[in-house]
Amino acid sequence: MRYHARRMVRILVTNDDGIYSEGLRKLADACLRIDGVEVVIVAPDREQSAASHALTLNRPLRMLKLRENEYIVDGTPADCVNLAVLKLMRDDRPTLVVSGINFGPNLGDDVTYSGTISAAFEGALLDVPSIAFSTLVGEGFSFERCAEFAEKLIRWALDHHRDPHIILNVNFPVEFSGVRVARLGNRIYAGDILERADPRGRTYYWIGGGKPTWRPGEDTDFEAVEEGCIAITPLHLDLTHHESIPRLKSLEDLLGHAAKG
Repeated sequence: MRYHARRMVRILVTNDDGIYSEGLRKLADACLRIDGVEVVIVAPDREQSAASHALTLNRPLRMLKLRENEYIVDGTPADCVNLAVLKLMRDDRPTLVVSGINFGPNLGDDVTYSGTISAAFEGALLDVPSIAFSTLVGEGFSFERCAEFAEKLIRWALDHHRDPHIILNVNFPVEFSGVRVARLGNRIYAGDILERADPRGRTYYWIGGGKPTWRPGEDTDFEAVEEGCIAITPLHLDLTHHESIPRLKSLEDLLGHAAKG
C-alpha cells in the first residue's frame, strides 16, 4: 500500500461507548496491524451514547493520559476529537479518524443522534477524513470479524485521497457475507416515551422505550444489513435541500420589506 507522503501516518481512534469498550480495543488493534501507522486513542471516560454532536462549553474538560498514545476525556465524543486534533496532535495532525466499533447499529435517521457518527463528523469539520463503525448485536456477533473488515477498509482509505468533508458510515449485520454502498433509511418513531412513577409518586419519563420500525425502501442501509450485507453510507455535513432554493426564491421579494423594518 502507498500511504500519503508525510512524516508519519497517524490514526485517531475514538468512540462513544467509552474507553473500556471492547469495540474500541478491536478497532485500535486493527489499525495497529497496519505497517507504518501510529495509533492514538482518545475516548470518553464513560458511555456517551446518543450524545450527538455536543461540545462541552459550560465547564472545563480534563484529559488524562493512561499510557503511551492513550487518553481519556471527561466529555463527549466530539470533545475527544476536538481536543485530539487541535491540542494533542496539533503539530502532526491525524491522517484519519476512526470511530467505533459501536455496540449497536447507527442506521438511517439515527445518525443524527449518534455520538459515534458525530465523532467522525467532528473529524470532517477539522478537515480529517473519517470513518464510523457500528455493529448490530445478537447471538454469534463478533467484534473481531468486524475489526478484520475495518482493517481492510482503513487500508483502502489511507491509500485513496477522499474529500475530508464526507464521512463513511459503516454498519455490520450480526452475520455478513457481502458489502453494499447504500443510502440512509427512514426510521418510524412511535411509542418511544415510557412514563413511570418513582417511589415518591413523582412522574418521570424514559426516552427510547419503543422498538424502532423502518419504512420499506430499496438501496437503504437498513435493507442492506437485513439482507446480510455490510452497509457503507457516505454522509456529509451540508444539510441544504438544494432543490428547494429556486422554489423559495420568491420569498426574497414577498418578505423583503419585512426585513427592512
